[in-house]
Amino acid sequence: MRALTWSTPFGQFADICRMIRIEHSIFALPYAWAGAFLTAGGLPPAWSLIFLTLGMVAARSFAMAFNRLVDLPFDRDNPRTQNRPLVTGAVSVRQTWAFCALMAVLFVASCAALNDVCLWLSVPALLFSAIYSLLKRFTPLCHFWLGATLGLAPLAGWLAVNPQAPGLAHILLFFAVTFWVAAFDIYYAFQDMDFDQAFSLYSAPASWGPESALRMAAFSHTMTAIFLVLAGLAANLSWPWHAVCLLIACVLLAEHRLMRPQDLRHVNTVFFTLNGLISPAVLAGVLLGICF
Repeated sequence: MRALTWSTPFGQFADICRMIRIEHSIFALPYAWAGAFLTAGGLPPAWSLIFLTLGMVAARSFAMAFNRLVDLPFDRDNPRTQNRPLVTGAVSVRQTWAFCALMAVLFVASCAALNDVCLWLSVPALLFSAIYSLLKRFTPLCHFWLGATLGLAPLAGWLAVNPQAPGLAHILLFFAVTFWVAAFDIYYAFQDMDFDQAFSLYSAPASWGPESALRMAAFSHTMTAIFLVLAGLAANLSWPWHAVCLLIACVLLAEHRLMRPQDLRHVNTVFFTLNGLISPAVLAGVLLGICF
């Protein structure tokens, strides 16, 4: 715990971690590792794994900090977000911009350490991740853009290890992650439905109504399960992968049964607890599917 009291040029370490929600790294990082293991057909080179991990952490930290900056005018008015470090002043706007710059440089440097293809794609990837923060002002499809941003993780794992290798399984995993993230982001948006309507923000629940948004999330979860199965077939993974896919489908069904727009008591269980199981399960499924 002492580490959490460290003072940095960007504020207290604990405040930075809260600002970028460091615990949410579990949603994307296992997919990047899964993409790397799929490309290597086993354990990838340590160099690739190290800089892939550094790049993923840097990219996600950049995107989260940038999102907090862009959303600051809304976060100040939203009762749910008024304790965020940037709102309270625990971390300043100037510190957050500096933190974004540092993470962007770290990401580009990590990509350069991997290969030329990763370096060429590094700046477009950062811009792609930043655009999400603006889309809620224009379209309820913002949830799917966020999904696609995290969906880049298995593609990053592929490109980090061998950009010349075929990547059909990785592309199918991209779509699985895109739909999975879109669904749970729609669930999460139910908390702010009234606020979004009052401030003309285009979340799915605010734009389409709760029942239609819930159906869209159910459709997205169905697509997630389908694309996971297809990815395993494309990668020729063995039976443990398909057993994991069945388990994930059951978890997604449980999430849908727990979510009720009129009763949000279970939203954290769905968003954190259940979703926190899925990406590590995918990584485990890939490893077992390769080994057996």
